[in-house]
Amino acid sequence: MSETSGTPSTDIGSTRVAAYLREAILSGELKPGDRIRQEDIAERLGASRLPVREALRMLEAEGLTEHEARKGARVPRLSQHEVDVVYRMRERLEPLALAESMPRLGPDDHAQLEELQRRIEDNEDLEKFLDLDREFHMLTYSGCHLDPLMTSVTRLWNSTQHHRRAYVALGGRSRMWVVNSEHRLILDAVVRRDPDDGERFLGGHIRRTRIELSHHPEVFG
Repeated sequence: MSETSGTPSTDIGSTRVAAYLREAILSGELKPGDRIRQEDIAERLGASRLPVREALRMLEAEGLTEHEARKGARVPRLSQHEVDVVYRMRERLEPLALAESMPRLGPDDHAQLEELQRRIEDNEDLEKFLDLDREFHMLTYSGCHLDPLMTSVTRLWNSTQHHRRAYVALGGRSRMWVVNSEHRLILDAVVRRDPDDGERFLGGHIRRTRIELSHHPEVFG
């Protein structure tokens, strides 16, 4: 975690603490199973314990932390079966979010998606890919205004970030052509506003990751 320690003249709020911890978890700096000690975070950021506790509650709602009685907060560690179930949930919910979103995405959104996909295809850095890939998919869902659905989608994405990173690392550059081809199919369906094709392509895109991960139990050790 890169933020410098030290106590500023005024205490920082829970939103800033949450942003700091969210970045540390999504970037892989904090890994599944890692403990998050309130006193350590408070000292590092120059915060009191109250905003740290509030930040941890925010992140728990986002699926990024969990609280264990008498042990405190940690980054969740999912079993192979739990990850399989989460991906099955994503296969069902995200195509629905995409279908709900499509009618509200206009030419500017389509152009932004095209630019994001171009950047993905030109990119060779794993962490940058994870950021761009998330941005691409979340933009395709941005027209969905059903808060319960999008809250669930975001939470499921957060809970599988570690496994997305492992999946990309396993495949390396040699498998990126598959990801890019599937993105192009999804993008084409979005531009044509074809929910049936969009749901089918996206479901297959998520399913392939789930199946590939099932062949690598070492990821869950």
